[in-house]
Amino acid sequence: MFQVVLCNCPSRVVAEQIAEQLVTEQLVACVNLVPGITSVYQWQGKIEKEDEVMLLIKTTAEIFDELSARIEALHPYEVPEVIALDIQQGNNAYLDWIAGSLK
Repeated sequence: MFQVVLCNCPSRVVAEQIAEQLVTEQLVACVNLVPGITSVYQWQGKIEKEDEVMLLIKTTAEIFDELSARIEALHPYEVPEVIALDIQQGNNAYLDWIAGSLK
């Protein structure tokens, strides 16, 4: 099963570092960086509002656990967002490319 994994980062520099490492390690086929995200959330009893960069990560469910652990190791947040969404349908050639890009 192919997946899109979401992960927000505190800056473009951090987002690029994580994305490049994940691609290099062949845990992901592609990462899109989406700047300009504003997150509003509760953390340790306070309402927080932060500008972030979202990573849209393309991988497979079989690699998710390893990918999640690697993101946690690379990410500066105490509890990084790592949420997987299953891809229900997609361009077959693109999905084949994802599969061929992973270890």
